[in-house]
Amino acid sequence: MTDSMLGQAIIYLSAALICVPIAKRLGMGSVLGYLLAGILIGPFCFGFIGQEGQDIMHFAEFGVVMMLFLIGLELEPAHFWRMRSSILGLGSLQITLTTLAMAGGLLMLGFSWQAAVASGLALSMSSTAIVLQSLKEKGLGNSQAGTSSFAVLLFQDIAVIPILALLPFLAIQSGAAGGDTPTLLEGLPAWLKAGWVLFAVVMVFIMGRYIFVPFLRIITRTSVRELCVAAALLIIVAIAFIMKLVGLSPALGAFLAGVLLANSEFRHELESDIEPVKGLLLGLFFIAVGASINFKLLLDDPAKIFSLVLAVILIKALVLIALGRLYRLSFDQNTLFAIGLSQVGEFAFVLFTFINRLGVISPDWTDTMMAVTALSMTMTPLLLMINERLLLPRFGTREQEPKEADRIDTEHPVIIAGFSSFGSTLGRFLRANGVEATILDNDSDQVDLLRKMGFKVFYGDATRLDILHSAGAGSARILVIAIDSPSTVSQLVTTAKKHFPRLKIMARAASNLDAHELLDLGVEQIYRDFLDTSIRAGVDVLASLGHRRFSATRAGQDFMKYDAAAMLQLAPHRHDKTSYISNAREQIRLQEQLLASDRAINHAQNDHAWDTGTHNQ
Repeated sequence: MTDSMLGQAIIYLSAALICVPIAKRLGMGSVLGYLLAGILIGPFCFGFIGQEGQDIMHFAEFGVVMMLFLIGLELEPAHFWRMRSSILGLGSLQITLTTLAMAGGLLMLGFSWQAAVASGLALSMSSTAIVLQSLKEKGLGNSQAGTSSFAVLLFQDIAVIPILALLPFLAIQSGAAGGDTPTLLEGLPAWLKAGWVLFAVVMVFIMGRYIFVPFLRIITRTSVRELCVAAALLIIVAIAFIMKLVGLSPALGAFLAGVLLANSEFRHELESDIEPVKGLLLGLFFIAVGASINFKLLLDDPAKIFSLVLAVILIKALVLIALGRLYRLSFDQNTLFAIGLSQVGEFAFVLFTFINRLGVISPDWTDTMMAVTALSMTMTPLLLMINERLLLPRFGTREQEPKEADRIDTEHPVIIAGFSSFGSTLGRFLRANGVEATILDNDSDQVDLLRKMGFKVFYGDATRLDILHSAGAGSARILVIAIDSPSTVSQLVTTAKKHFPRLKIMARAASNLDAHELLDLGVEQIYRDFLDTSIRAGVDVLASLGHRRFSATRAGQDFMKYDAAAMLQLAPHRHDKTSYISNAREQIRLQEQLLASDRAINHAQNDHAWDTGTHNQ
């Protein structure tokens, strides 16, 4: 069955559809899911595919080419410039120091200097997919560790391009074959090869400006989407082929093509056209990588493989810890930064595949490095869990004692809990109208910033009963809850209603579902995010289309009134999805009928207040 293309397609797609959802459910990420799929169907497990997996690899490598095209297409110079210090400083130091450390260790194992440098560059890569997904799931994307990790990963993604361009020269220096396909520059002196390579890169830029963009304009006028996809693929393949002819990586050409078209009017269209094809081929590439991992090596010499895995993780972690201390990361942020980036990333598969084709290292060592890369990636979730549950509780608290709550020395009729965007706007409005409020926030950094801006804000957890007593909840009239976390809001409402029953509670809700929860807790005045802003935008749209502004404003107010009534009607049905959807459709129909009726009555009465002079605006 697997001798036919259709048979292989069924096996590859079935393995992906089974393994990737399981891997994502376990928090391992899609990359590890594809690798697991390849391992299971490969010759070292179930054996559904054998040597034909190597043939698939040549086809699947085109997914890597398109991935680098999209990286070039998405490279925003403005964003890069804002983070230039972290990206260029931290990123370049990480790759340089890690490569030197890895190359030194590999030289001791008998590698040539070319093989040691090439392998060290590949091992210096970290997994963008695993690290960013892990930080996102833990809500640490904006932390010091998160921004530092992003800077290093972005530099690594960009650095893959010059690394791929450098590897053929290492192959030439080591006397390797340089790949299966002969290049146009074979046999020429090194200085002449370098000149032709530079000429090819310049020609690519000229072609991008004067040929590719006009060519895409002509194709898009046909309004045939498949032709646009074909044109984008032709550009990628053509530039990749030119790079291959001069002895450089096709991926370098794809990246250059992406950079060339990044500022064109076709950027977003190209992204949407290429993304599905890229995702499928890239998944196929990782499946082929998993199938090609030689687990016989692991069974024959497990001590060697696991020693290499631990050595690689330890070397990378030590380098990253040193860099974290250099950039003044706190202990907990530094350990997260170091452990999170200590694995070898998916780009290492790309680089080792290319290194093997160039003949820089032997096939046995390529298999070994592939196995080390895969095992280090699978260990990352475990290492992060060890850091979170063992290292930080034991050592992290020694870095800094928790900050004590402020002593609150004022009492006002209004208490505002949470002073982010919603709370700060409300506080400024009240103060501008002569009403002072006692403001509480549990984010020490936010408190420090607001104090510098002139606000009197107290640091403290509003869900604590003693903090509410200190803030004067016993004598205050209104408690406004503007906290982001729905669970914290529910806890605060429960505490306030139990101990301060005469305190009027007004609460912000991020969504209708959060509003339903607050209704169950007895909160009557609920303010849903973006509702007022959305209606105000709708009023402006109607006015711009020629509707009377007074009538449009009144329609907006009526809509909010009917929508609040609908929210009360829908609350009991939220746990039954079918009933909720049915009642929601009925409420939407009823709102539209009521608004249409109001519109007809107002038009019949010729009620057009505000619609003279400056009040129109």
